[in-house]
Amino acid sequence: MNPENSTIIDTLTGSFLISTPRMPDPRFSEQVLYICAHSHEGTMAVVINRPNPFLTMDEILSGAKLPVPEKSLPPVYIGGPVEPASAFILFSYDYQTEQQLAISSTISLSREAILLEDIAKDQGPEKYLFILGYAGWGPGQLEHELMAEGWLVVPADDSIVFDVPNDEKWQRAAMLYGIDISTFGDVVGNA
Repeated sequence: MNPENSTIIDTLTGSFLISTPRMPDPRFSEQVLYICAHSHEGTMAVVINRPNPFLTMDEILSGAKLPVPEKSLPPVYIGGPVEPASAFILFSYDYQTEQQLAISSTISLSREAILLEDIAKDQGPEKYLFILGYAGWGPGQLEHELMAEGWLVVPADDSIVFDVPNDEKWQRAAMLYGIDISTFGDVVGNA
């Protein structure tokens, strides 16, 4: 592969992947995914606006025999259909751990147990999402789906990841870039 092309491919890491109304897979309807890794080997992303209605952070911490902080905890997220029992923590740059994947200059991803222990002791990152599972694509698979207009790629924004209510993330992520996602694709034309 041409090195220039691999640079272009790598630029999707740290971007949002927003499902459009043309998304054929109902599991991703009105979803915002944060792309954690993208290369010629494939893509890994996590859904950031789909809280798990059956599991809470209190239950995660209690199940791990960790103390539950007094403060309100964020929801547990369903990150995607791949390895739904695998836990990931997407977190802000104010916290560092030995085993982390720096996705951008402000957000990292980790599976380290010490991170969960620090969250239980209220010594973890200021902002985080606890995520079960992820979405994955093999080489070229995501690019094919992008051409079919099932997804829209836009630069990510930390406030959408951590601060916007889950039921508003889909529209707000697109609207940051002037796109009304609910009408995306209604206009068809030829150039």
